[in-house]
Amino acid sequence: MKSEFDEIKKKVEGYNREEARKRIEELRRLIEYHNYRYYVLDSPEISDAEYDALYRELELLEQRFPEFITPDSPTQRVGAPPKEGFKPVRHYRRLLSLQDAFDLGELEDWYRRTIKNLGHSDFTFVCELKLDGAAVALVYENGVLVRGATRGDGEVGEDITPNVKTIRNVPLRLLIDDPPPLLEVRGEAYMSKEEFKKINEERAARGEPLFANPRNAAAGSLRQLDPGITHKRKLLFAAHGFNYGEGISFDTHVEAIEWFKSAGLPVVPVYRHCKTIEEVKDFCSEWQDKRDSLDFEIDGIVIKINEFRYQEILGETSKAPRWAIAYKFPPEEKVTRLIDIVVSVGRTGALTPVAILEPVFVAGSTITRATLHNEDEIRRKDIRIGDYVIVRKAGDVIPEIVTPVVSRRTGNEKIFKMPEKCPVCGSDVVREPGEAIYYCTGGISCPAQVFNHILHWGSRAAMDIDGLGEVVVRELLNRGKVRNVADLYYLTIEDFLELPLFALKKAQKLYNAIQDSKNRTLHRLIFALGIRHVGQYTARLLAEKYKKLDNLMRATETELMQIPEVGPKIARSVVLFFKQPHNLEVIERLRAAGVNFGKEEVPEESGAKPFEGLTFVFTGALDSMTREEAQALVEKLGGRAASSVSKKTDYVVVGKDPGSKYQKALQLGIKILTEEEFLKMAGLKK
Repeated sequence: MKSEFDEIKKKVEGYNREEARKRIEELRRLIEYHNYRYYVLDSPEISDAEYDALYRELELLEQRFPEFITPDSPTQRVGAPPKEGFKPVRHYRRLLSLQDAFDLGELEDWYRRTIKNLGHSDFTFVCELKLDGAAVALVYENGVLVRGATRGDGEVGEDITPNVKTIRNVPLRLLIDDPPPLLEVRGEAYMSKEEFKKINEERAARGEPLFANPRNAAAGSLRQLDPGITHKRKLLFAAHGFNYGEGISFDTHVEAIEWFKSAGLPVVPVYRHCKTIEEVKDFCSEWQDKRDSLDFEIDGIVIKINEFRYQEILGETSKAPRWAIAYKFPPEEKVTRLIDIVVSVGRTGALTPVAILEPVFVAGSTITRATLHNEDEIRRKDIRIGDYVIVRKAGDVIPEIVTPVVSRRTGNEKIFKMPEKCPVCGSDVVREPGEAIYYCTGGISCPAQVFNHILHWGSRAAMDIDGLGEVVVRELLNRGKVRNVADLYYLTIEDFLELPLFALKKAQKLYNAIQDSKNRTLHRLIFALGIRHVGQYTARLLAEKYKKLDNLMRATETELMQIPEVGPKIARSVVLFFKQPHNLEVIERLRAAGVNFGKEEVPEESGAKPFEGLTFVFTGALDSMTREEAQALVEKLGGRAASSVSKKTDYVVVGKDPGSKYQKALQLGIKILTEEEFLKMAGLKK
């Protein structure tokens, strides 16, 4: 492949400016065409290698002639920097929600109302699968995608254009020669069942709350401030409505959908033109039975009057059109017995109770396990071991227990209680006040957390071990070469040579990087230990105060809280960490390996107050520090950390999954900062 790319590079270097411009335009058309064949028609005409060669040539040409880069280039799908926030944008026409019909009787009622309002029954229907996703509106000007927006309140949505561009089946340019001057298309962003499952498994491993359903996951993916995260989620798009257009019109919905397809826009995977209400009901019943055969989730059928002239006559209420309705499928529920409740430990140390069930077939698959989320949820639902329980799939995907069948209790059922010791490593289990999740304090010694912990140990802000990435760590664990971070320092070059794709030079480089990390400063070591609530900033404070790791290991909660920025939560976490025998064993092996436990560090300069007079509010989870640490840092640098957003707020710092404070900041026009921007202001990043 290298020689092939060398040929492409040589070819690109031979183009003059005009030849490059023409070739860039040709490559863009080719790539969008093949994207359409692959992602929309599922009928590729070229191999992946041939596609990669076209894409690589375009990249190289745009690098050489950057003046020809345009927003609709396939290379611009991903790569936009994280946004500070989403700007409000007004739709060309309101995006209304749909009224629901929960049974065929309610569907019949809607049909009779439609006949009454029109004064006749001379109309037809279009039935479409109701995708379980998030509403999106695309705007094309002269065939070029210029905007993607959320539905919002129907009139005003949020501009998520960089994120929409990462959806591979969304054409950046319509595949027709004479596109209309302006077109707004309504559609749905959704994801496959496999992708939804994968995302939730990753979130569970990180101890993060699970997405309740694909719609929730799609919406969360579209509203990421970093388009790179959206890109990783592998969303799909389907157009299902002509919302507004200039220089273009249609007589029927079917005509609009067929035009969308000819222009390269993906449409709802299954739709049918029905002439009678009986055909509509047959379609609803058919897909209620066949829904499990799809590789994406649907939660019903959307029925629309096909003729646009009748849609205009029927009009709309303040909330929904009278010419359309959503027939919602009933959730499938079954009764089975809860045999036991076990506790799983995620890669972040979060403990999650899991129900072990007598096998039961629900919504297309056999269920034997169901997450119970946390102890509070078990108490709220009064679920007991031995209960008969009603089970369904949340969002028709994730097995969940709805409620126990109390009338079938015998008196032998047992009340569940979370363990005091980690079921994997035996370390103490803690639950912080105000939190729902229990955590293992085993940290560096817990086998369930070892993958995440070794990655954290080798990260740039910690021990900075170049080359210790996910693939290498997974191979080391799978081959039994390491069980914890201390084992890294006892590996030999020969151990690395046994890994795939490791030649002598690469093995020597990683070995040297690990050995070099022994000399990192104390604050890096403290941060690398992965003590809960101890981020980079607190690690520095602890290193400055205690000078050596042994001094910190002997510290009491009372002593720790004498440091102004250290509160009871951090102090308790530090003390508990160093009480665990397994953690101490790993620490002693690190000592024996020669890892630096306490060279004198140069104290940071004090006195500078860059945040003097400024008020900060934090929302969402930060990567480099806890919220308490961030607030303490603000105060140390002369600022004020507030808990709510007001007109007096100067900055709102937005982390992962921001809450209502972010929305209020947008409404008030307050400056939004990413975590990286905040750290730069604080002088912690260049």
